[in-house]
Amino acid sequence: MKRMFRILVVDDDKNTRLLFRTVLEAENYNVVTASNGEEALEVLDREHIDLVVLDIMMPKMSGYEFTKEIRGTDENLPILMVSARQLPEDKHKGFLVGTDDYMTKPIDQEELLLRIKALLRRAKIASERKIVVGDVVLDYDALTVTRGGEEQELPQKEFLLLYKLLSYPGKIFTRIQLMDEIWGADSETGWETVTVHIGRLRKRFEGWEEFEIQSVRGLGYKAVRNV
Repeated sequence: MKRMFRILVVDDDKNTRLLFRTVLEAENYNVVTASNGEEALEVLDREHIDLVVLDIMMPKMSGYEFTKEIRGTDENLPILMVSARQLPEDKHKGFLVGTDDYMTKPIDQEELLLRIKALLRRAKIASERKIVVGDVVLDYDALTVTRGGEEQELPQKEFLLLYKLLSYPGKIFTRIQLMDEIWGADSETGWETVTVHIGRLRKRFEGWEEFEIQSVRGLGYKAVRNV
């Protein structure tokens, strides 16, 4: 199987680097390693990297410093911090400097792989501005949803709502969250509008087996991919 994605593992512990390499290569990822942030920057200068798995406490340059440096020039490179530091303020600092996700050691290998897969999928969505669910393609620039020879051009708010939900399959969004992100926090429209738009989407794509929008009682909505 072709190794499509190249992952950079940055950790000052040799055994951790070896463990991550073994786990990731078993899933057909191409793995490059570095022992600190400075080495990692050198790797990024000379080759393409799709995602970084990063420790925080390292000599020469910490994971925080590395992430801050990268975000000055590249907003889109997915970064997953993996650290023994479990305090909320450590996680908060990680997200503030620009990490995309944060896991605490000791890691669950299956969870690590699932998070990496999700980050790579979202990075692909961000770069191509398209979501593919089986035979269904959502095109952000055209506001269209196509399946086979069938194409539907959606009203902007309907499209953005569906695009948001399918970008994070399985994630529950409250009506207020969706309202703020799609209509804007300053909108005078009530959150009931979200319910109306969800209803329209369900009717529009009734019978499409590739995905569905589920209501989560007392919370909000989530999209489920069936392929």
